[in-house]
Amino acid sequence: MDVADAKYVLLKADVVQLVTPEQAWHYRIIPVQEEQGQWLFYMDEKSFLPELSDELEILLGLSVRLEKKESDIILNTLNRYYRQDKKENKMQAAKAFEGKSDDFLKDIIGEAKRIRSSDIHIETYQERCRVRMRIDGLLVERYVLTKEEYPSLINKIKIMSNLDIAEKRLPQDGRIFFNEPGSGKFDIRVSVLPTLHGEKAVLRLLSNDATNIDINKLGFAEEDLENYLEGVKRPEGMVLISGPTGSGKTTTLYATLKLLNNDSRNITTIEDPIEYTLEGINQVQLRENIGLNFGSTLRTFLRQDPNIIMVGEIRDPDTASMAIRTSLTGHLVLSTIHTNSAWGTISRLVDMGVAPFLVATTLNTSVAQRLIRLLCPNCKKEEQVTGKIFPKKFKPYREVSHHFVAVGCNDCYHTGYKGRKAVYEVIPIDEELAEVIKSSNFAVGDLLKKKGIKTLSENAFELFEQGQTTMEEIYPLLINF
Repeated sequence: MDVADAKYVLLKADVVQLVTPEQAWHYRIIPVQEEQGQWLFYMDEKSFLPELSDELEILLGLSVRLEKKESDIILNTLNRYYRQDKKENKMQAAKAFEGKSDDFLKDIIGEAKRIRSSDIHIETYQERCRVRMRIDGLLVERYVLTKEEYPSLINKIKIMSNLDIAEKRLPQDGRIFFNEPGSGKFDIRVSVLPTLHGEKAVLRLLSNDATNIDINKLGFAEEDLENYLEGVKRPEGMVLISGPTGSGKTTTLYATLKLLNNDSRNITTIEDPIEYTLEGINQVQLRENIGLNFGSTLRTFLRQDPNIIMVGEIRDPDTASMAIRTSLTGHLVLSTIHTNSAWGTISRLVDMGVAPFLVATTLNTSVAQRLIRLLCPNCKKEEQVTGKIFPKKFKPYREVSHHFVAVGCNDCYHTGYKGRKAVYEVIPIDEELAEVIKSSNFAVGDLLKKKGIKTLSENAFELFEQGQTTMEEIYPLLINF
């Protein structure tokens, strides 16, 4: 079922809690939203009685307005948010999901893939259980389950990912290769964690196809893209991309590999996990338990006559040292590293024990990136700018009179945002900056500004100016940079 044509109503988590599953199914109602102190409820058209609003007001302690809604929409929504184990409701659920698989786990995985969710969180608490999906970086509650349904769902996840269903005391990690008609083929990384009220499962959906990734559509400003491509088109040296987990670093690297991939180059990668596959590239999955780590694999790569090597992450001195040695011997090395800014990558490498003159000699380009959520075009609202929206010590780069705020609608799952875009900070290491690195003088803010290097905060502010995102979304970048 395509989300754009979905025959159900998307509800916020706090709205779902207004009625119990028993009340929702008994009256065939759905709480929707509050309008000027009165709550709008949809009611099944087949059982619609306007006078029931008085009964509901007494029962719920709310001011209620009822509105007719098609039966299939009511049934789909009830089954989605008020799942019960009672026989009657199971029959209703079967009707609501007519034509779909009977396996609820496969249903939610397929749905997550269709709406481009990166993670599925399946959680249990004292009174209830829920399924949340990470959409554009934000967790959104999608299903409410009963305590009776939950154990069988966790067991299905364990069976599909070859985990021990009897082990409930220790964390377990596994993998599912998912292949269903309509959803396609992709891998799922599974993590099961024991919690106070039961086991929590997180399913990370890994896309196997990098063919549609286009480096021109990731979010690079024109000049930043030119500087970045200058660095990756050199035959040797290092290009490093920094940013927190989930900031899109791997996607940028694979867009780069796709650009560089041709029959005349030998490209190898070492990753944990392999998130994309690309024809013509030799990919190695990291396996620390048998000694297959970044450092040892890089040593082997050098005997494989490579042109370009991609290392998933530089996370320790051994990997940093091997990456430097590899780039010194005539190879191009692409990798990621955890720092707050592009220039912070230099000091991080030095902290790992790499001599400053080696960093200056090998580093072609240092990049930092973040993912910014974009406003939903269907519900964003324009407002006048006041001084209170900016951080206290932040001075706006340019005067802005109006801005847009997130509202929320069915199209964006009531988050107010739809889609994400990367913002970048790209520093090409020229002779002048190389000399600065050799001198170990890392205070170069004025020099970078003189060279016209745009920071993460400047690029993010441009998205805000253009009405593509909100101040709340870029606020952390304005504080830190």
